[in-house]
Amino acid sequence: MLNSSSTGVGGRLAINFANLPSLPASPGSKSLGWEDLISFLRAARIISADRAAELMSLTEIDPQAAFGLLNRAERLRDALRLAFRELAHRQRIPGDQVRPINDVLRVTEGHDELVEADKSWRIEYVAREGGLDWLLAAVARSAAEIISEGEATRVRLCANPSCSLIFYDASRTHRRRWCSMSLCGNRHKVAAFARRQSTGRRGS
Repeated sequence: MLNSSSTGVGGRLAINFANLPSLPASPGSKSLGWEDLISFLRAARIISADRAAELMSLTEIDPQAAFGLLNRAERLRDALRLAFRELAHRQRIPGDQVRPINDVLRVTEGHDELVEADKSWRIEYVAREGGLDWLLAAVARSAAEIISEGEATRVRLCANPSCSLIFYDASRTHRRRWCSMSLCGNRHKVAAFARRQSTGRRGS
């Protein structure tokens, strides 16, 4: 299993995957970009730089295989978004939101292995390469671990109503409110300050 808090604001691999953007080209589209998917897998260290380069050309070499993986990735991402939102609201997660996770877990085989990283070791999920589904195995495993936490989960939604990002609250006080303090947190502070200034001017 990968510890991929470094690949996004989500703090957990599956949450960062759920936060992957849709293509902006078509409004309302849920389409996931091939480059976004491969870049994510590379940043999460699920694949090497060489493997990422190979996969980038798959849309030309074997477009059917690429489309199949992208389609499964989209289904998984969309199911995770819904499931994590249910978790954040302490609601029951319906079976149809868990099914895409189990579908990936069912068709992938692998094991945890200690892998050297710099001067230390990390646990990494090593899947047997019997197709392309294994690329999503670590994400599905991460999602299963989070969902199994149930009501004790620390999955949170950003307090900014115009932000759709999800995160895992690993803060000491468990009171984190924003996907990122440098983004939504600071924007909230600036907006609150502007409101106070405006109210002060009207009251004087």
